[in-house]
Amino acid sequence: MNRRMICYLTGRVLIVEGVLMVLSVIVGLIYKETMTWVFAPAIATAVIFGVLLSFKKPKNTDIYAREGMFVVAASWILMSLIGALPFWFTGQLPTFWDCIFEIVSGFTTTGASILSNPEYLPKCVIFWRSFSHWIGGMGVLVFVLAIIPMSDNRSLHLMRAEVPGPVVGKLVPRMRSTAKILYGTYTAMTAVLVIMLIAGGMPVFDSFCTAFGTAGTGGFSVHSAGIGLYSSAYIEIVLSVFMLLFGINFNLYYFILIGKAKQVFKNEEARVYIFVVIVATLLIGANVMTMYANFGESLRYSFFQVASILTTTGFATADFAGQWPQFSQHILLLLMIMGACAGSTGGGIKISRVIVLIKSFFHDIVSAIHPRGVSVIRMDKKPLEKGMISAVKSYLSIYVIIICVSVLLLSIDGFDLVTNLSAELACFNNIGPGIGSVGPMSNYSAYSGFSKILLALNMLLGRLEIFPILVLFTPQMWKKRV
Repeated sequence: MNRRMICYLTGRVLIVEGVLMVLSVIVGLIYKETMTWVFAPAIATAVIFGVLLSFKKPKNTDIYAREGMFVVAASWILMSLIGALPFWFTGQLPTFWDCIFEIVSGFTTTGASILSNPEYLPKCVIFWRSFSHWIGGMGVLVFVLAIIPMSDNRSLHLMRAEVPGPVVGKLVPRMRSTAKILYGTYTAMTAVLVIMLIAGGMPVFDSFCTAFGTAGTGGFSVHSAGIGLYSSAYIEIVLSVFMLLFGINFNLYYFILIGKAKQVFKNEEARVYIFVVIVATLLIGANVMTMYANFGESLRYSFFQVASILTTTGFATADFAGQWPQFSQHILLLLMIMGACAGSTGGGIKISRVIVLIKSFFHDIVSAIHPRGVSVIRMDKKPLEKGMISAVKSYLSIYVIIICVSVLLLSIDGFDLVTNLSAELACFNNIGPGIGSVGPMSNYSAYSGFSKILLALNMLLGRLEIFPILVLFTPQMWKKRV
């Protein structure tokens, strides 16, 4: 294992984190907040450790799959530890474990919180809390690839370990150019959303923070009342549309930019994604219709919540966990597990994996009936490699095992099964609000320190799609390469 290159890249990530924290300092200075100083220790820690780790670029710059996964896992863990410091120095969070939970929830775009009244925090800290969604949405390693020259054979392993989805490829021949395109699209869409929110009457500060949460499909809200505080159909519709846009594979936007929009409609995952949104919205809208003035109003709330849960954003305009019928809650629970598209900022299993699993299921049935027959599983009219199908099945198996073990451990705190299961699904799938005692009108503060760290670990496992974290504990990771 190339330890020096791992240290070098990790150091660069920490320096980038320190630089990004400066934006929160600027916000604090604009609002003349005395608590702005809380970022000084965090920035100093990030920069000092970053410089020490990356002071000298190693001669051997080769990295392979295991180095790529190690860099990603180590970077996210160290970023979280340092990123939690501003919360800790405010003195408004009870323990450092709460600070870790909050910032991991931010970076992993989960949106689960232990805060009942986030508006009581200084604005500079609220900004950092929401900005962490934007940083983690596309991935800090992707950002580093966009600004630091690196050969494609090295950068591809980093992007594969960080970008969600079963397959990661290049949009253009050079991986650095691919990273620039992804972040350029991401930034432009965020800017458009900010402008539209301001145009709808949302305060400028709230618009930026809400846009960060929407772009990263995170869901941290500036106010305890959430998006419902604004009581604006315009804001809800704009957010719903943009949540869905950020839940689509960003590669498809590149095809639109180069004039190949037809490729978007040919994409099987995108078609299923739109179909799921329409069907789920209609079913829930019909189910909750008696709770609202008319069917149009019920569709408004249904559409927003479907967009929020499917893209794993976690915003809420209704208490779906406490007031909506069981049928609607179960649909939302299924959407939590399914998640958004691969290559988006959303979490969950990903629709592409669900498609592969369903097709594989029917393929296995046909093979059992006709054992000598030859059939191929296709997606987008292209045959899928057996290795990819096997990887998807392995991912699902590990996914189920982790959920079962985590729910068992969470049960130590004494909460009911619905609360523990939904908390685990909400954190592992990077959604935020669950059902039961962790619904959209509640938070995770009642869990013990052990459970909060367990759920934070699940957030990391979900955001990095399990393997980069798990490989840290495998003996093969630490053996010398032959």
